[in-house]
Amino acid sequence: MSEVTVRKQRPKHLAINEIRLPLPGIVSILHRVSGAGLFLMLPFLLYLLDRSLGSPQSFETFSAVVGHPLAKLLLLGLLWAYMHHFCAGIRFLLLDMHKGLELQAARNSSRIVLIVSLALTALIGVKLW
Repeated sequence: MSEVTVRKQRPKHLAINEIRLPLPGIVSILHRVSGAGLFLMLPFLLYLLDRSLGSPQSFETFSAVVGHPLAKLLLLGLLWAYMHHFCAGIRFLLLDMHKGLELQAARNSSRIVLIVSLALTALIGVKLW
């Protein structure tokens, strides 16, 4: 007996700009990126905590650092990372409990995560600054 082997034409390179990632995949990647960002920014946050609690002079240093527009932008990014990581974490816990595994439910929950995390970031960001 002869076996016929059919070979598929596969691309020789991976064109990342042509890959269309679904929304739940984007939320998953952003969850990982936000977790890594929060972890890597931990020394900066601990420095700010130290400056804010040490003495009145160190609080002045804290106020000067946090008052800079670049630091405010960085802190706003950290706030978004925390909000997104929190909301997406709740979504993933529900997925682990087999809630919302259907395609449309997964798309809706990932859309909700993005909207809620951005809304909370805007709300808290405006309240803080």
